[in-house]
Amino acid sequence: MLIFRQLFDQHSSTYTYLLGDSASRECLLIDPVFEQVMRDCAMIKEMDLKLVATVETHVHADHVTGAWLLQNRFASEIVVSANSGVKGARHYVSHGDVVLFGERKLNVLATPGHTNGCITLVLDDRSMVFTGDCLLIRGTGRTDFQEGSSEIMFQSIHNHIFTLPDSCLIYPGHDYRGLMVTSVLEEKLFNPRLGGEVNLQDFSGYMANLKLSHPKQIDRAVPANLRCGQPDDYDAISKTQDWADLTYSFSGIWEIQPAALEELLSQVQILDVRELNEFEGPLGRIPDAKLIPLNQLVSRFEELDFNIPIVAVCRSGARSAQAVMHLKRLGFTKLANLSGGMLRWNVGGHPVLGNPDRTDFGR
Repeated sequence: MLIFRQLFDQHSSTYTYLLGDSASRECLLIDPVFEQVMRDCAMIKEMDLKLVATVETHVHADHVTGAWLLQNRFASEIVVSANSGVKGARHYVSHGDVVLFGERKLNVLATPGHTNGCITLVLDDRSMVFTGDCLLIRGTGRTDFQEGSSEIMFQSIHNHIFTLPDSCLIYPGHDYRGLMVTSVLEEKLFNPRLGGEVNLQDFSGYMANLKLSHPKQIDRAVPANLRCGQPDDYDAISKTQDWADLTYSFSGIWEIQPAALEELLSQVQILDVRELNEFEGPLGRIPDAKLIPLNQLVSRFEELDFNIPIVAVCRSGARSAQAVMHLKRLGFTKLANLSGGMLRWNVGGHPVLGNPDRTDFGR
């Protein structure tokens, strides 16, 4: 069975796609975004997958790829077009090649026009196609810079993408209106740039008069993407927290395990966001924990020290995760949620006040 997720980067309106083989647990990412690498790593870990490759549909001008960071994390192959001009990839592909993940594969179509190195990726059963910036939902990629050519793009779409089954679902590299998927038949009929009776002259005239401004990140993105996303002007790990052994969840929360927290009790602020009756109840409380119920946190946040890391705690880890999000919006930066809350803390036999009997917690 195919594992499939469509992910979105709001800043650049870029779609990243995860495809996995449920039997082998091998997966790949199409067009990962540098700033979303932590999100993608968390998803791969939570879904118990093994990343074997990242695939670039082209050299992006609107965002920096996450391929280099992901290769460092997972030793995954970086797959790009042989015509892309990219240096440092492990696997260069051309028209007719395949990219494997477990028992599944993507077939590579060369679809230049937006750039010389644009490729389209077709799932082995031809039920899905990933078109990058070549064909968009009721639109196309632009052709006015980066080796763009309206004539070549028109041919790429008609000779390759439009020859796929009408029912084949098209997943583009971007959408700026929130649209997620279309089909070959829909674009053949309704794409205003090249569907229906539109010919090459019509398409070329349309594209020549788009009058678009250049992408805001082009001067940074293109040079970095020609190196597989390896940065040279900013910190590649700027979003990590080094004050504790933390993990980043797909929901966007830094979490700490009970054993790791016990080693740091004297170095952090323990923020308990339960109600008073719970704080004094059978689960007990972590020594030196400060009680601020979740519904009072926003009005009492000044009782916390911005300079000392905060670990939020509740019964199960749910309310405390919400507390972390509140504190993040208030400007706190050194934050973590206790994974599993007081339930897991007690099961692990970690120190508590107010709970002399652990027989209900597996000890």
